[in-house]
Amino acid sequence: MSFTLLTWNIQWGLGVDRRHDFARILDHARGMADFDVICLQEVAAGFDDLQGLEGRDGFAEIAALLPGYQPIEGIAVDLPREDGGRKRFGNMILSRLPVQRVIRHALPWFGQRVSNMPRVLIEATVSAPFGPLRVMTTHLEYFSTELRMAQAGSIRAAHEQASSRAGHAPAPLPGPFAPFPETRAAILAGDFNMKPDDPAKALIESPFEAAEPLLDAWRVKTGDAPHPHSFCVHDQRYGEPHCCDFVFLTRDLAPRLRRIDYDVDTQVSDHQPVVVTLD
Repeated sequence: MSFTLLTWNIQWGLGVDRRHDFARILDHARGMADFDVICLQEVAAGFDDLQGLEGRDGFAEIAALLPGYQPIEGIAVDLPREDGGRKRFGNMILSRLPVQRVIRHALPWFGQRVSNMPRVLIEATVSAPFGPLRVMTTHLEYFSTELRMAQAGSIRAAHEQASSRAGHAPAPLPGPFAPFPETRAAILAGDFNMKPDDPAKALIESPFEAAEPLLDAWRVKTGDAPHPHSFCVHDQRYGEPHCCDFVFLTRDLAPRLRRIDYDVDTQVSDHQPVVVTLD
């Protein structure tokens, strides 16, 4: 049996044509692959000033459109609405495989002279056909290299901590102490707002003392072939086309990698989706 993951920055459901449609996004994703897990970035709820959203709850609507998938929210921005509700922005993981432990990591966020916002990493262990697998997704800082580097370092720390937990088997206790399967095997996917030559990418790929390294799945499969463009492909308001959406996997998973594809044609978001399949 295989395992397929799709990752996509969906721009809260807004396409290049400025049409907002969650169903269109997910229909296209299902047309690309029969995915076991989907990682979404830029999911929003409650914002009236995001075009097309009109205050709706994107987290709830996406979950309703994927029955049979367990939704996991990772809220980075959580602000009050004037009507007493909340405005929320962040990431999601939805899995049709059993989900074990879920951890939400707040990434570094400190004062900068450029626009910025809180960021988060979701870490969810799922029961893949070949054993427990940690799936991580994130959306890193865009405007500040310093913040992005700090966030990349925090992701490395989360991965290293998870690997250390996998090496220990504490005595079982009831309640929140109850143990769950821990694993060194992991996939990290998302919109990293970094180009292939960004120092933050080099940091993510740097060796660990006591954890499996995180390898760029595109490089594992294609060698030195240039990454397909995943941003500014059909809308150049933020610059020239480039790749900033990546999938990394631990070295132990590299022999299982069968497929990695970027859909560079779709325009139902301002980013391009990425699919990976493991045997």
